[in-house]
Amino acid sequence: MLIAIDGPAASGKGTLGRLIAAHYGLAHLDTGKLYRAVARDVVAIGAAPADTEAAFAAAKALDLATLDDPALMDGKLGEAASLVASYPEVRDALLAYQRAFARRSTGAVLDGRDIGTVICPDADVKLFVTASADMRAARRYRELRQAGHNITEADVLADIRRRDHRDKNRAAAPLRQAKDAYLLDTTNLDIDAASKAAIALIDAAMGRAGQAG
Repeated sequence: MLIAIDGPAASGKGTLGRLIAAHYGLAHLDTGKLYRAVARDVVAIGAAPADTEAAFAAAKALDLATLDDPALMDGKLGEAASLVASYPEVRDALLAYQRAFARRSTGAVLDGRDIGTVICPDADVKLFVTASADMRAARRYRELRQAGHNITEADVLADIRRRDHRDKNRAAAPLRQAKDAYLLDTTNLDIDAASKAAIALIDAAMGRAGQAG
């Protein structure tokens, strides 16, 4: 079974991806970590995320064994990751790995912004997870404060809106809901309710697919 989960920043898709993967016993890939890792490596050599050549070189040389690096979840990397993810060359360099991960015989869950539209257009089930910008900012603000970052909720909201605009309007694989994706709005759902809703959608979709076959 292959499940594609897309959605904007801080919508909860990453947490849902992990929970769904655990529920069904599938491998999980948070594709956002790929772009965060590229951004980390660009910054590490003293280059700016706006340097497309440096970003492309970092993507081609990315050490996939470092995707569990705790530094990838640093809030400061979010904007840089969003920027490098807008470069077609970077996305192309990471495409093969994502598709290879999706083809695992044991099944997989991938979450990101172009999984159902570009990476895995033939996924068995597609979810588009979203929430209001205000709610997403509030959630991300709590995470960052708990991690010790000195930031205001207004700053986080402004960052969320910048990233939304860039993700939706970039030329390469813009963020959009696939036509056959189920919409899951988590604005008024905690993670437990959201995961139950997602699993119900997946079970129903797979049941209908089985009946159709």
